Amino acid sequence: MASEGSTYGDIHRYEPPRESTAAAVGIVLLTIIQVGLVGLFTYGMIAGWASGIGTTLTVRLIEANMFLGGVLTAIFIDLSFIMLLYRKEFLPDVMIVKKRRRKWEDLYIRQEDVDGTTMADGDKFAETFKRAVYPYYKK
Repeated sequence: MASEGSTYGDIHRYEPPRESTAAAVGIVLLTIIQVGLVGLFTYGMIAGWASGIGTTLTVRLIEANMFLGGVLTAIFIDLSFIMLLYRKEFLPDVMIVKKRRRKWEDLYIRQEDVDGTTMADGDKFAETFKRAVYPYYKK
């Protein structure tokens, strides 16, 4: 059954963000590091640090591949910290009532019939049987 007392779009909870200066400075520093790491990775790819195939694959190329992989990992970890700080410090915590999708119980069972009916009703027995066998049966 649909919950009562709250309508679609109501705001249950709203907590404004803290917007701390330390977090802003941290985001700026992490962004500078991010730009440096992306520049290093791009330069390494363009310069061909880790290029080589087949029999020319040497220990040096394998280490270069591992280094570029490490730089790429550092890029994503740094980006995750930037997004974490931004979400925690600059986005409000809001809980909004969303529209509940109707289920078949909402469509075909009335509020007074939630607990069910007895089979003892002689004249409604056929109707009750139809509903029990086929729940999508309309009136």
